[in-house]
Amino acid sequence: MTAVGLTGVAAPPRSNGELVFEEPWHSRAFAMAVALNEAGAFTWPQFQKALIARIAIWEAAEQAEQPEWHYYHHWLGALEDVLGAAGVVNGDDVGERADVLARRPAGHDHTH
Repeated sequence: MTAVGLTGVAAPPRSNGELVFEEPWHSRAFAMAVALNEAGAFTWPQFQKALIARIAIWEAAEQAEQPEWHYYHHWLGALEDVLGAAGVVNGDDVGERADVLARRPAGHDHTH
């Protein structure tokens, strides 16, 4: 099963049946999760469970404390959760790598 099969609160945003990515990193995060699933890093049910859990935490937060809704923030958090649980990467590594990438100038070639 691929991400296209997700339903309910876990379903990716769509417009006229097509996936919607508002930012370039949204499509990258989506593709990364699909590719890692296909490579056997985690099962799709594991990812779906992690995504639903992330969304449930957001929904349960008090309205005053609830950050603005961003589907792909939950998607990325769920990806971090399943990769961490599988021992593929830990949260500190993800945070450090994200900081390094965030400091790179716009248009930087991320392959180097």
